Amino acid sequence: MTIPPAVAAARALIADLITRGVRDVVLAPGSRSAPLAYALAESADAGRLTLHVRVDERDAGFLALGLAKGGDGAPVAVVTTSGTAVANLHPAVLEASHTGLPLILLTADRPHELRGTGASQTTDQVGIFGSAVRFAVDVPAPSAAADYDDGAQGLRDLRSVTARAVDAALGLRSGHPGPVHLNLAFRDPLTPSAPLPGPAAPAQEGHPKPDPPLVVPVVPQHLTSPALPGDPARTVVVAGDGAGPDARRLAEAQGWPLFAEPSSGSTGGPNAVAGYRLLLGSDELADGIEQVVVLGRPTLSRPVQRLLGRPAVAVTVVAPGAAPWPDAARNAAVVLPGLAAPWFEPTGEPPTSFLERWQAAGAAAAGVLDQATCDDAVLGGPTALSVARAVARVLGPADLLVVGSSNPVRDLELVLGLDGSGPEVLANRGLAGIDGTVSTSVGVALAAARRGLRTRALLGDLTFLHDVGGLLRGPDEPPVDLEIVVVNDDGGSIFATLEHGALAATGDGAGATFERVFGTPHGANLAQLCAGYGVDHQLVKDVPTLRHALQAPSHGVQVIEVRVPRADRLTESRALAAEVMAAATSIAP
Repeated sequence: MTIPPAVAAARALIADLITRGVRDVVLAPGSRSAPLAYALAESADAGRLTLHVRVDERDAGFLALGLAKGGDGAPVAVVTTSGTAVANLHPAVLEASHTGLPLILLTADRPHELRGTGASQTTDQVGIFGSAVRFAVDVPAPSAAADYDDGAQGLRDLRSVTARAVDAALGLRSGHPGPVHLNLAFRDPLTPSAPLPGPAAPAQEGHPKPDPPLVVPVVPQHLTSPALPGDPARTVVVAGDGAGPDARRLAEAQGWPLFAEPSSGSTGGPNAVAGYRLLLGSDELADGIEQVVVLGRPTLSRPVQRLLGRPAVAVTVVAPGAAPWPDAARNAAVVLPGLAAPWFEPTGEPPTSFLERWQAAGAAAAGVLDQATCDDAVLGGPTALSVARAVARVLGPADLLVVGSSNPVRDLELVLGLDGSGPEVLANRGLAGIDGTVSTSVGVALAAARRGLRTRALLGDLTFLHDVGGLLRGPDEPPVDLEIVVVNDDGGSIFATLEHGALAATGDGAGATFERVFGTPHGANLAQLCAGYGVDHQLVKDVPTLRHALQAPSHGVQVIEVRVPRADRLTESRALAAEVMAAATSIAP
């Protein structure tokens, strides 16, 4: 039986990626990518990988991103056909680039002789993702199936490309993982001439062991840190997105206050300061800070960025790998690839008055936030902040929470930890966009289930509507259990808390302008949308009912909608900040 060259090359490519650790592949349908589709279906049927199919390339890209985010570090591949399908991956590629997630983009293309001729679905795909990918190569169309037999030069060439691609995606040499792009040209015929014989690669038990990279990765040892430039007694640790547990370990070992974002992986513990972004509005507290040590990428808070930009504050950034270090304020005095082990060993010194002052202020802020979100305070109906607390309160170590950008992640920041350590939190903070969050949550849920974790998502209504197509799953797709809590305030309330909302409050027609171009009310019926996708929907009207719904067993994808007011968001935010600062500053130093 004669195997078309395109089919033989696709089978060899998928088989090689499996040996290098790829276990999940997301496929969006298309004709030019058919050789890859056949190879993937064959490998999935043999149990060598898990195949996920989505009809929208944007959703496919973010599903792959979620699988990588919620997984164990293995690379995830996504396959598209040519043309606009490739461009639709770009938002997910940018997010993966900024968060360092190992995506392998397999985009089918016309052969070189058809490019620039007006052929259908043909555009310049080479370099389409620019600097957002760690590695990109335009793979020529295969000309003979025999080139992919064992020992053939074509097979060796292909394996060389995939080795470099996986190495770059995982950051084995650079310490800077991220997406890579293989643009794969295929000539007709694109389909097997007969049922494909046998498996493309031996079935393997568990996680396939990747082939070694072409060059042995060099992992630099963490350097012993130079003397930090500020007064260690007046140092705080800022833990941004992806900081990991080292930020908390450092703060507790050195006796420093900890300002941890929800998706930092560093929340909780005796040094974590509740409501720190509100407390930074107090000059009495903020002026006492002489040094900040930054781990991860802080993105949520303007008060934190103002702190990092103060000329009198010595900023030390810990940024391993080759990625650009975070320093939006352009004020970093020292940038380190890591901290030596002694920094994480307890000093044995008693708590300083500086730490105790911040701990007391955090406790005062926690008391205000507790009163503002308790059941008695929301008898008139839930608020966005009380919804965030209800979600954080019922979820624990066996849960994983995906939180959307804009207000949900900022609300969660204020209440996470009020009722214990809470769940592990993931968020798309690379570019902090709202796009693709439903699909990301589905991918995270699929990956997290393998770790024995149950996944929930907390999203705003515009975030949900932006990616409502992510609810669409075919009947043959792997089952997923996911509860999505949608905080529906009929528009974009995040803008009310920014300068746009303050301008609108001045009147003179500014309110109408704000509502049209920033508030963007939509009036969408989420129940009917969910029904159209065959997804369960529940509208809850109070916080106790929400907690009950989250504690109940669930199967499949479910949407829990909570409607909250938007009109008074600016006034309520200002009042809460004032109350927190008053409570904190009333404590004797």
